[in-house]
Amino acid sequence: MSLAPQELENSASKYAAEAIRLDSQGSRGMAIQSYQRAIEALVKLVQIYPDYKLNKVYMERANAYQNRIKALQMSHGLEEEERPPTHIDNSSGKQEPSNGHGTKPAASSSGSSKSANVETLKADFDDLVMKEKPKVSWNEVIGLEDAKRAIRESIVYPMKRADLFPLGWPRGILLYGPPGCGKTLLAAAAAAEIDGYFINVDAASMMSKWLGEAEKNISKLFKMARNLNESEGVPVLLFIDEIDSLLGTRNSEVGGEVRVKNQFLTEMDGINGKSKESQLYVIGATNKPWSLEAGFLRRFQKRIYVTLPDTASRTNLFAQYTGPLNVEGTLRVEELAKVSEGYSASDIKDICQSVQLRVVNELFESGKAMEAGANPRPINMLDFKEILKIRKPSVSIDMIRAYMRWSDQFKAL
Repeated sequence: MSLAPQELENSASKYAAEAIRLDSQGSRGMAIQSYQRAIEALVKLVQIYPDYKLNKVYMERANAYQNRIKALQMSHGLEEEERPPTHIDNSSGKQEPSNGHGTKPAASSSGSSKSANVETLKADFDDLVMKEKPKVSWNEVIGLEDAKRAIRESIVYPMKRADLFPLGWPRGILLYGPPGCGKTLLAAAAAAEIDGYFINVDAASMMSKWLGEAEKNISKLFKMARNLNESEGVPVLLFIDEIDSLLGTRNSEVGGEVRVKNQFLTEMDGINGKSKESQLYVIGATNKPWSLEAGFLRRFQKRIYVTLPDTASRTNLFAQYTGPLNVEGTLRVEELAKVSEGYSASDIKDICQSVQLRVVNELFESGKAMEAGANPRPINMLDFKEILKIRKPSVSIDMIRAYMRWSDQFKAL
């Protein structure tokens, strides 16, 4: 991220923290002003960077602050401040003047009730993580035999026969490679095989400063993973997506980012230095391994290149995704595999989806879609060729070369 959105995030974080503090102290007028400034910073961020992945979260938070402003004004009979309250349009981030009408809620005389209202405005750590026991089998992971073997050696086999590993086993695993090639699926399948918890975290969300202090979020994350492992006695896989957001190099770093990195190092060293019997693993995934600082790589004893699918894997993928579709009997998935070199697993799924949309669109345009028993015609090879003409691979040749160069230096299976 460039400096400009960081400044806006920092401004929103500062104003929101100040608003919540003033709100809890009963300084209603000043709290409203700070809430309004936090809203303006978040809305401006969404408007300037419309494709930023956290925009939905930002607008939800802006709406929460706006609702708190209205509650303060109505419950205490305040006049509108210098700036009128605004309505937040979630679709565009546009601010519109509000007419201020609404039902006046009953004012609470309980200090604990007011405190609870203020607490709801703070970002919830639980919103940043997904904890589950996945139901994914290795059969759903097409190809990637080297990656599957490395993960079995590090996670599955030690779980089944810990006595065979007198020197311990790797607890830090880095999965790197092009997007859409199955990194998350690999980790989920490993967790399913050992019947363990799968904690899925987006590192970019953890680093978002206005959501809370990232350093504390890291500490909470590892504490939660350790508690699950120790209290329930089951393995825990902590999967951190886009880990370069936490550990990547930057031209300029503020103190908070340095502290986050140091906290992560401390937590990783704690895991690697714990009892040889520990069943807590950290699996990091990144599309940009070259942005990781060298000092962090040794914490990931296994560094696995999750490659684009080869011909055999593409054949299996096409067979899997065309299975539910109505295709002509002459369609050969082997031919599709040959003409789709360079496409990722997610690309192949998208191609099959696009082909289905093509024949469905034909049915609707014919005007017969709503007739009884009307169905799209069978899909043929020409349909796939037409889609492939207009749908290119999401991974460039230059990017593949970059992965290969990095692998030559740092790969560790």
